[in-house]
Amino acid sequence: MNTNPVTTDNKCSICMMTACKERICAMPRRLTRWLERHGKELSPIFLRLLLAYEFGEAGLEKLHGDNWFADLSFPFPFNLLPPDWNWALAAGLENLAPITLLLGFLTRFFSAALIVLTLVAIAAVHWPAEWHSLAELWRGYAITDQGHGNYKLPLIYLMMLGSLLLSGSGRWSVDAWLRHRILSQIE
Repeated sequence: MNTNPVTTDNKCSICMMTACKERICAMPRRLTRWLERHGKELSPIFLRLLLAYEFGEAGLEKLHGDNWFADLSFPFPFNLLPPDWNWALAAGLENLAPITLLLGFLTRFFSAALIVLTLVAIAAVHWPAEWHSLAELWRGYAITDQGHGNYKLPLIYLMMLGSLLLSGSGRWSVDAWLRHRILSQIE
């Protein structure tokens, strides 16, 4: 006969609650370990997807729209080219680069090319035409059409492209597949 006031069934319930609590408490540790192992390789895909969409949308607008580059003042050396050539170069890059970013093919090269394109766009279109103080310049750090420039979004794109330029395309990419194939052939 069992003289213990705590029955065997109650002990099992307590043990199960303790084990459940330990599993729940271990979840953040497990998640952190998984993210540290896989997150760095997977994270570039999110940048690639967003940048591909944004630049692809701009490229399609240029394909189906009118050339408005004739009235712009481009920085050197792009000011040496006729506006039609600048339009064609921008439209071509903005339509080709999104495909390569989606695939993760030549990601660093196209990130560098898009950085140049974005810097030219900031200089020619998004930078305030006139500013006399840092406070006036700061007013252009906005997404607006109020005449103070609007370089916030291109600056965000530059940071995202810079990240891809430095880190590469990640595990889910043609670049990673090619790197693996080339390295396996060398060994």
